[in-house]
Amino acid sequence: MRLFTVALLMVLAWLQYDFWLGKNGMSDYLTATENVALQQQANAELAQRNHQMYAEIHDLHRGQEAVEERARNGLGMIKPGETFFRIVGE
Repeated sequence: MRLFTVALLMVLAWLQYDFWLGKNGMSDYLTATENVALQQQANAELAQRNHQMYAEIHDLHRGQEAVEERARNGLGMIKPGETFFRIVGE
């Protein structure tokens, strides 16, 4: 009976080791869970960026105001009769 108890304890110890430290054990599970959380956060940021890009594309297709704003900000274009002031820091 004593040998049977020792054998059962050895099997239990082996199973615990395999559960906590073995391949696909708890440590691998926790690592995978953290990686999934990081990837979901990155996906959410990319989805927000895509939403902003789609809104900008929609504005560009819809009217001339967005095209004019892009030309003014990106290319520094000025309408006839306007005065352009550039403020340069120190």
